[in-house]
Amino acid sequence: MKIGQTSTPAADAAILARSNAEAGAAAAKARVAQAADAGTSTVELSSTATALLAGASSPEFDAAKVERMKQAIADGSFKVNADVIADKLIANAQEMLDAVKR
Repeated sequence: MKIGQTSTPAADAAILARSNAEAGAAAAKARVAQAADAGTSTVELSSTATALLAGASSPEFDAAKVERMKQAIADGSFKVNADVIADKLIANAQEMLDAVKR
């Protein structure tokens, strides 16, 4: 150490590190204050999210209906209505195309 030198490189580095830490903490406090001042936020749910939330409150499935369908398939009495399937397929495709257009 030279005569008249009041600090060492290690001390200078410690002071710089402390200064940087204090600046970082001040910046973080400023971001928190800015977020608090921003007030409230508005959230808009998509139709899909709304449908999922609505479905969450309803029963998951009708166990009796599932059992009846299993039995109908097993004994060969289950009849497929092609018109209904086609209509639902077209409606589903139209819904997907409408969603892409938005």
